[in-house]
Amino acid sequence: MAATVPAPISLRLEQALGQWRHWRLAAPLPEPPTVLHPLGRGLSNHSFLLASGEQRFVLRLDGINPAANGLSRQLEWRILQRAHAAGIAPAPRYCNPELGALVCDYLAIEGSNPDEPTAVALLLQRIHALPAVHTRLDLGERCRRSEHSLRNARPENWQALQGVAARIAGLLPQLAANSGPLTLCHNDLLRSNRLQHGDRLWAVDWEYAAMGSVWFDLAAVTAGDEWPAAAIAALLGAYLGRALQPAEQTRFLGFECAYRYLELLWYLLAPEPPPADYLTRKRTTLESRLAALPGG
Repeated sequence: MAATVPAPISLRLEQALGQWRHWRLAAPLPEPPTVLHPLGRGLSNHSFLLASGEQRFVLRLDGINPAANGLSRQLEWRILQRAHAAGIAPAPRYCNPELGALVCDYLAIEGSNPDEPTAVALLLQRIHALPAVHTRLDLGERCRRSEHSLRNARPENWQALQGVAARIAGLLPQLAANSGPLTLCHNDLLRSNRLQHGDRLWAVDWEYAAMGSVWFDLAAVTAGDEWPAAAIAALLGAYLGRALQPAEQTRFLGFECAYRYLELLWYLLAPEPPPADYLTRKRTTLESRLAALPGG
């Protein structure tokens, strides 16, 4: 298995597996865990399905420098423990920031509709009811960090983005002033991070979780997975328990634009960016959403 992944990842994988006696478990494992197969490489990380006897775990290894991307693995660990206690996240078993390793229980997918609006709304409500933490998602700072990286790594892409970047720069202070009460948010609850297990949806990959606006969390779901208008209305109605007000629609649209901008920056910075036509569609959608805002 180690030969199927890059050598540095293979080495860290072996080191993380060697720490199995330090995992937080109710009872010791019957045997050292082994890798069954990779779970696919995301844009940021490498994940593997592990087995020890009848037990299954997921091991995630960092593919990026968390600190350089404003991420705290210690904070993620604390939030995961609280989310698991609330019944919305798998049990965290081991965290080693030096190795960039995180181990959680594996939850088998039992269902095929992670986009059902009422179920997603309930999951978001349960996430937003979790205890507060001291770390806040600063959209302006997050944009500036990504812009700086893009400017240095791919200046031609940054130059082509100037018109959109200027519009977002003017929007961000408005969003900060109209974010509403800050609550704990997942901030990356895409379809790939939601799974049906048992009688409800669960959330995985909490690395971006922090205090923030529920409107950004909602927008990340719908914009990240390109939900149709009817599904968006159903989600917002189920989350709020009422129809969306015009001022709330504008607020939601603003946070959607912020999410789409960060998403575009992320794709432009990826080691292997998506095809040009995909990026063009993403940018065109962002520009149309910006034009729909008051004064756009």
